Amino acid sequence: MTKPLVLVTADVDPEGAEFGDRSLSLAWTYGRALEQAGALPIVLPAVTAEETVAALVARCDGVLLTGGSDLNPQLYRKGLPAALRKTVKPTPDDGWRDLVELWVIREVFRQRKPLLAICRGHQLLNVALGGTLIVDLPTQRPRGVNHNQQDRKDDVAHDVRLTPGSQLHSITRTQVLGVNSTHHQAVNRVAGLLQATATSPDGVVEGLELAPAHRRALPFLLSVQFHPERLQDRYPEHRAIFAAFVEACVARQQPTL
Repeated sequence: MTKPLVLVTADVDPEGAEFGDRSLSLAWTYGRALEQAGALPIVLPAVTAEETVAALVARCDGVLLTGGSDLNPQLYRKGLPAALRKTVKPTPDDGWRDLVELWVIREVFRQRKPLLAICRGHQLLNVALGGTLIVDLPTQRPRGVNHNQQDRKDDVAHDVRLTPGSQLHSITRTQVLGVNSTHHQAVNRVAGLLQATATSPDGVVEGLELAPAHRRALPFLLSVQFHPERLQDRYPEHRAIFAAFVEACVARQQPTL
């Protein structure tokens, strides 16, 4: 077996360094975490055709959905009040990233590839499968935990409690996991295929995985609101998340004759 190839999504920069036009943007920490776990990361380019996305997913052994700008709220809620609409900062790409990543998720399920979803990816996965989001935590849950601690993006900001016996509990071998927290939106209604297996002290969903009745849908699915790629170099619990994902990608490889 060779090192598994992992397709990694990226955000959009409206003024890239080369020519000042739209470009892909991806923190180095994602690739480093995958490489250290034994995978070969490859970034999803700016494609426009569904068949191209299907072919890219087919060539890879797993998919990582990454963080970034907000989803278009029309994907999960109609008639957004003006006060909430002002808090949303969607990707500056006329909906390209939302659309392409929805195609990616569809192909992941169709082709049964391992999936790890982080932050925005966690939220998008829930929406893609029929769930909804809290549009703005400070507005809608002002008495909750401060979930947007950008100054602590590389360190633990608060704890989350894991469901005993869940996949995330088995991977990290702990029931209380310290996480970073850099988001203002969150999962609201959980999609029917999924179950919440990690929550913050104020009840925000910090982890999702397949519900027991749907565990055969994918060989591996883990979705987290926090950023383990920014903690895995110092915290073995977060490093274990990437190790488990890459192990599933290895298992998904076809034997070489």
